[in-house]
Amino acid sequence: MLLTEIKRELEQVIDEVSQDELLEAGASAEAKEKAKALVTSFERFIDENRNEIDALQFFYAQPYSRRLSFKDIKALAEAIKAPPRSWTPEKLWRAYETLAKDKVRGASAHRLLTDIVSLVRFAVHKDDELVPFGDQVRARFDQWMAQQRDAGRAFTGDQRHWLEMMRDHIATSLEMTVEDFDLAPFAEEGGLGKAAQVFGGDVRAVLDELNGVLAA
Repeated sequence: MLLTEIKRELEQVIDEVSQDELLEAGASAEAKEKAKALVTSFERFIDENRNEIDALQFFYAQPYSRRLSFKDIKALAEAIKAPPRSWTPEKLWRAYETLAKDKVRGASAHRLLTDIVSLVRFAVHKDDELVPFGDQVRARFDQWMAQQRDAGRAFTGDQRHWLEMMRDHIATSLEMTVEDFDLAPFAEEGGLGKAAQVFGGDVRAVLDELNGVLAA
């Protein structure tokens, strides 16, 4: 009898017929309220500091009087991360994702500093979708390359390789300067001297064109 009782207590019944009933899908009401509060605070911060923070002045200027720099975005990131806010691109991205998942592209985790550009543009309704900045840069690059091809401008394999490295640098750093050729991966492949050789000495013109097309 004792063995029978122990066996009964240890037995597990596996139901392979009934289906689980989904009681709730998506974020909870509490999570949505927290996300709404964060988004509201972020957008209020942008509006209240639009004339005080250089990066925010850029987004409201019509037309843009200058190019947005990585230094500007870094200063904005430090401002929104300062107490009592302690906001990060990941937290803000997740909040928008919770409220409008159909308008948000890319996972909220591991956001780049340059994604603040996308967050601000979405917050001030300059973009209808929240898309990672790197994805936007790559899409603009593909469009630009197609335009060059249609215009009869051909690039060699080496030139395209260097253009793609510049594209990726702009995606993470918002801009590309001559000094950046001293950094990886450019330095490992010959730096400015090699770039000048690949593009026939016309490197600065290429940089200006790419920054104008790809940057915010």
